[in-house]
Amino acid sequence: PAPVGNYNQRKEEEEKLLQKLSQQLQKLSLILDQDPYNCSVGLAGSSLPSAVVAESLGIVCGPCYGKNLNDNRVWDTFLKHLGLNLLVVFCLCLFPVAKKGEVLLIHDKKADGWWVAENSKGERGLVPKTYLAVYNNDEESQEESEEQIEEEDETNDTVEILTTMGAIPAGFRLSTLHQLLEEGNQFRASYFIQPELTPSQLAFKDLVWNPEKNTIHRRTSRVSMILTLLSCKMIPVPGVSIQVLSRHVRLCLFDGNRVLSNIHTVRATWLPKNPHTWTFSPRVTGILPSLLDGDCFVRSNSSSSDIGILFELGITYIRNSTGERGDVSCGWVFLKLFTSDGVPIPSKTYELLLNGGTPYERGVEVDPSISRRASSNAFHQILTFRKQPALLVKLRSLSVESKDRLNLLPETLIGSRCYIHLLVFYRQILGDALLKDRISMQNADLIFHPILATFPQVMDQPDLIDALRSAWADKEQTLKRSEKVTLELLCHVSDLTQTRSSLSRFGLRDQEFLKAQFVLVYHDSVFPLLHSTLLPSPKWAEEETEASRWKVIADFLKKARENEGALQFLLSPENSHKAFDISELTYDFLRETRKNSPPV
Repeated sequence: PAPVGNYNQRKEEEEKLLQKLSQQLQKLSLILDQDPYNCSVGLAGSSLPSAVVAESLGIVCGPCYGKNLNDNRVWDTFLKHLGLNLLVVFCLCLFPVAKKGEVLLIHDKKADGWWVAENSKGERGLVPKTYLAVYNNDEESQEESEEQIEEEDETNDTVEILTTMGAIPAGFRLSTLHQLLEEGNQFRASYFIQPELTPSQLAFKDLVWNPEKNTIHRRTSRVSMILTLLSCKMIPVPGVSIQVLSRHVRLCLFDGNRVLSNIHTVRATWLPKNPHTWTFSPRVTGILPSLLDGDCFVRSNSSSSDIGILFELGITYIRNSTGERGDVSCGWVFLKLFTSDGVPIPSKTYELLLNGGTPYERGVEVDPSISRRASSNAFHQILTFRKQPALLVKLRSLSVESKDRLNLLPETLIGSRCYIHLLVFYRQILGDALLKDRISMQNADLIFHPILATFPQVMDQPDLIDALRSAWADKEQTLKRSEKVTLELLCHVSDLTQTRSSLSRFGLRDQEFLKAQFVLVYHDSVFPLLHSTLLPSPKWAEEETEASRWKVIADFLKKARENEGALQFLLSPENSHKAFDISELTYDFLRETRKNSPPV
């Protein structure tokens, strides 16, 4: 830097400016302490811009009111510069600077989840984005927004009440990932198993035909791994006023701002004598539900340098006094998958300390009664660390066989390891229908194919996936040796020479035979169940419904085995089915395919 000629004078000016700013902040602090709810108050003679003052008041009068004004996070947000990105939204539940139902103008959508909003009087403040909805002039849409307002208000009020009662720790929040799952199917596996189109929308991006192998190409992706959920330790136990229906971990790919994949859920188990510890099944086999499978595959081709896995621990509860159900987060942690140099992190076991609040909040502890603040006493540090809520996960190195299997799946997907082979069959059948058997690549007619039309629905119902997994396991027991070898080749072998020689030995007919057998198994297992009135609609974490569904599924599979198929069940007058819809049999790939998302 060039030398400063009037260094002493510049130094004195900077000191005076800092003193002036410090005095103004002290005045503002006194005013807010006197009347923290009055957002129209101003600073007489203050040189601070009115918009900045309003923003600072918005912070204090919102969910942060009553917090210590010496909190660095509050002043850090207070001093941020306002942006210019405008969006009209509908206010669900604001700090007192705006009324519920008021139309606001958004000036900045901040990455931490707090957006800068302006009301009709020109006053600005920070609003949590979860309290906002896009405004629509249409009366019908307005009514829907008002209904959403009431639901959001009641849900947030419930969490605050439970925190005040001591039923949950102060670091618990509404489950962010649960809310995303409830918004539609864009974060569900059923959406991400659909083929993705190229930017031109004239070809498939992640589904390419390999005529030499007579199947789809294996496609490598930047992230391709197996991770195992081992356990969660020192998780706070809710109070007696609520009953826990489910303990679970939800995980997805995340870049710090956006969810980049489907949201996968794994249910945890626990023992009454040790409720602070959650465990997971290391490998699901036989009749164990896939919902308990702690082994998960992860794939992504995102080029983001900040990509990682977001884990959110959660519980589904019911209030004993009111019967009200809800989902709250018990903590979250973000595991970045690449170093600053772009090198993948090593495959090993990680003990990840959990954060409280939402993934868009920083510095919130799960249970503030157990502080993480540093201590000079080494023994105290060790004890404090051992008390912290934590998640243990293990990243595993891929074998050649596992890598081959994963490379047949979509470029972006998270799921249970125990049903990878079912997804491989689905992708191969999808490739046959869209790439090999279509009249021409310009043909966009509906495709008659019950599996392609309904398999995504099965993916969103873990007990039906288990039914298909069980039925296919039974079929595998009846395969001939040559067919079993071909099955291994279909899912494992990547070397082209070995594949050619092996398939020439056992014949391409075995390859087609296995896919045909999978189609028959699907038609004799989950396809009739999807449309049976005997099967109750799925309800998350409702024990009675889950038990009833599994009984219907188990009885049906038993009868299908005894009768060598589902035909008798379909024709029996004792069984009834939902009204027929052509969508059960036809696949409209123009409607179902995913459009290419913009680069990250």
